[in-house]
Amino acid sequence: MINKNVQDAINEQIKNELYSAYLYLAMSAHFEAANFSGFARWTRMQADEEMEHAMKLFDYLNERGGRVILQAIDQPPIEYGEPLEIFKMILAHEQKVTGLIHQLYETASKENDYATQVMLHWFIDEQVEEEDSAGAIVDQLKMIDENKGYLLVVDQQIGKRQSE
Repeated sequence: MINKNVQDAINEQIKNELYSAYLYLAMSAHFEAANFSGFARWTRMQADEEMEHAMKLFDYLNERGGRVILQAIDQPPIEYGEPLEIFKMILAHEQKVTGLIHQLYETASKENDYATQVMLHWFIDEQVEEEDSAGAIVDQLKMIDENKGYLLVVDQQIGKRQSE
């Protein structure tokens, strides 16, 4: 049976992962409306990935005899700026999620929940990858500067992302 503090923290992280999926889906809708199909595809795939993260926690909590308690998810913003601004938001969001995963790990550590600590190693590794990916796109978009024609090239390149 899982400790109540750890259960509550995992339920909170399930909500956070679902919000992340919602946020990326909203960004995808924004990119679609702006005719950036590559960025739309990337953020939609990111939404799918965040759903997988939520379900991984959902399944883990059930496996440990815990109780999944779904919480309300805030509405994400509707309007966004230019691609560089959005990907800076994505990077900041992923850095925030990294902090949340670290807090969850800390809770598991304080409660001597070794199984949860081990499971969370996957999430810690995943966040390194998420931050690296978003950071690389920010760097590419910064290189464009005022040459908007290259924005379409980056959009096409980003749209080639494959499912993981």
